[in-house]
Amino acid sequence: MLEQIIITIATAATPLLIAALGELVVERSGVLNLGVEGMMVMGAVTGFAVALTTGSPWLGVVAAIVVGALFSLLFGFLTLTLVTNQVATGLALTLLGIGLSGMIGESFVGQPGIKLGTLYIPGLTDLPFVGKLFFGQDPIFYLSIVLTFVVAWFLFRTRAGLTLRSVGDNHGSAHALGINVIGIRYLAVMFGGACAGLAGAFLSLVYTPQWIENMTAGRGWIALALVVFASWRPLRVLAGAYLFGAVSIGQLHAQALGIGIPSQLLSSLPYLATIVVLVLISRNRRLTMINTPASLGRPFVPDR
Repeated sequence: MLEQIIITIATAATPLLIAALGELVVERSGVLNLGVEGMMVMGAVTGFAVALTTGSPWLGVVAAIVVGALFSLLFGFLTLTLVTNQVATGLALTLLGIGLSGMIGESFVGQPGIKLGTLYIPGLTDLPFVGKLFFGQDPIFYLSIVLTFVVAWFLFRTRAGLTLRSVGDNHGSAHALGINVIGIRYLAVMFGGACAGLAGAFLSLVYTPQWIENMTAGRGWIALALVVFASWRPLRVLAGAYLFGAVSIGQLHAQALGIGIPSQLLSSLPYLATIVVLVLISRNRRLTMINTPASLGRPFVPDR
């Protein structure tokens, strides 16, 4: 039972982790995209529809990534080129994604989907307790773990990552140094959209291989909260995603065991934890600014 619970937590955490990593890169570039929920649900319906039509779940995954990137490109055009308000545009993108996905997926409701297969390594997958957890998961699960370390390496160990962070820290200074601020932000926004589309495809091809209207069920908002909860650090996003996944699964097990805790309270725990972290970050930042001379600079704050 413990093995199954851990596997279920890993499955629940994977879409949160992927979507949050994409949004983390977006916010590190100084852009706030609140359209993660809309991009995720568009990725879910596109991945399911393409996989069911072609018979290939991998084509569904690719299509979901492309649609997520294109949706984010729309956001980028509106906010970076036309300079519209990022918050309002992100919310509009979410509403557009939810409505458009419902219209596209209307004919796919109730149809059995094609599930992306899991890994099987003879002799390893059959190991007790650790076999299915480490050697019997779906490919997107392993991709999410690799993506975490790749994003961390890119942001903090490469020149391109330093450039992206400099754009987010102070776009005026970056522009004065000849850095293409708008171009870098476009690339970051498209990466975030691609990750959101992949997270959506995971929901409709792995987590629940079928299409249900609005099947993301607020996971895009949790991913946004997770980025803040992790204070814009990839490895903390990994830990936070599994913590939030455990909370999501915990409420189901609590109901099954008859524990008298309202499910709504458990569902709100990720957001309550994010509020606590925001308070702690604000307190530490205020103390740092009081105790640090202005000439030494300020701690990182994503440019909105």
